[in-house]
This record gives sequence, C-alpha cells and structure tokens, in this order.
Amino acid sequence: MFETLQPDFQIYEQIGHGKFGTIYRCFSKQTSQFFACKTIQKNLLIDSTDRECLDKEPKTLQLLTGNTNILQIYKVYEDDNYVHIVTELCSGGDLYERVSNGPLSEKYAALILTRLVTAIAYCHNLGVAHRDIKPDNILFDSQGKMMNGVVGTPYYVAPEVLLGKEYNERVDIWSAGVILYIMLSGVPPFYGDTPTETFEAVLRGNLRFPTRIFRSVSTEAKDLLRKMICKDVSRRFSAEQVLRHPWVINGGETNHING
Repeated sequence: MFETLQPDFQIYEQIGHGKFGTIYRCFSKQTSQFFACKTIQKNLLIDSTDRECLDKEPKTLQLLTGNTNILQIYKVYEDDNYVHIVTELCSGGDLYERVSNGPLSEKYAALILTRLVTAIAYCHNLGVAHRDIKPDNILFDSQGKMMNGVVGTPYYVAPEVLLGKEYNERVDIWSAGVILYIMLSGVPPFYGDTPTETFEAVLRGNLRFPTRIFRSVSTEAKDLLRKMICKDVSRRFSAEQVLRHPWVINGGETNHING
C-alpha cells in the first residue's frame, strides 16, 4: 500500500480516519521530520463527485499554501490503487476535543475565531469556499497554534445549503458563527433528536441565547453571533467584516455583559 512513499517516508501508526481516507503519522528520511499522510483508496470512490473531490483536494491545498493558519501540503504520491497526501503534522488535537470539556473563555474563543476567520478570508480571496467547517476540522499543532483542515454536517451547515439553493462563500461564515456559539456556550444553536429535526431547526434559523447558558457572555459577542448566524445572506457578515468587529479587534475582552 505504501510502496510509492517508502523511498522517502517511514510509515507509523494510524492517527485519524475519514470517509475515504486514513491518516497516518510518517517520518521523512530526508528532513528527519514527522508529517501526516492521508491515504485514500481509489476503489472506495464510487461516484464522480467523490473522484472530483479527490482530484481537487491536493490542488486546493497547494493553492492555499502560504497561510500559517491553513494546513500545509508537503507532497502527493499516487499509484493505480492509492493517493497519499503528505501534510504537516498537527499533534495538538482538534477543537472538538477542546469544546467537549465545556465553554471556553471569550478571550480564548476570540483568539481561535480570529485565526479561523483569517484562514477563511484567505480562502475566499482566492475564490475557495470550504463548505464543511466544523470543530473536528480545526486542528492545533503541538504549540497550540490553530490550523484549518480542508470539504455537511447538520449542526454547522448554512440553511441555503440545506434548501439546495445556489449559495456563496458566506456559508463558511455561518459555520464559523455556529462554532463560536458552541465555544462560548458548550452547546450548538440548532439541534434536534434526529438529523431531520436538526435540519429543520437550522432552516428555521431562530437564534436564541438562553439566559442560564449565556448569562456571562458579553453583549458584543452576542452581537457578532447575530451577524454571523444570519439567515439573510445579504446581511450576513463577510470574513473581513468579522475581523473588523469590535469584539474580535479587542480579543474578546469587554466590560459589558448580559446584553
């Protein structure tokens, strides 16, 4: 399976698994550094959409190389049966693990959101929409620096996507807003007992801030959430607008609460 890589890399343990790919830790014989290798088995790609995604993923990562908040691609190997995408290794876990322990402080949430939306803005300026932003796609390196992996998931997907309408890059801002809501509260803004009920809640888009949960969350944070998780796409913030919001500029530090 790893014949094409073995002249350059030593393959170690599995560290992750996705719909089509398995991720392994690997060691470069040339640079003496550890990397991550996403190995995709071609025969599992059963339709043209899957094959198109496989073709686009390394090209998209290569296009986005240069932003420190976006996972950097190192090399791509391919044979008749497998594609191996070697990227930098993020050994600090993902955001899903961090929010599973409860809400984050506004200061820490603002730091993560700033890095996430900076990466989103970089993508959007190059004509790339992510379309599947969620906590388990937000990775941290061993120093705690955040990185955004690369395409939904019911909790995070924008309503226009669920409706099957044409949509633009601001679907990513909706998803980032949902992530911010979860970071500050520990719960998603829209949910149900089944995927169908969750879809219906997203489509209603009735954003609420329960007092018991949001008692200590600032007015400014709630204002930003309303502008990111906005059903009206024409009024929803862009990535640049998010980065210019006072709550982001001030790093989540504010003296005003209970708004």
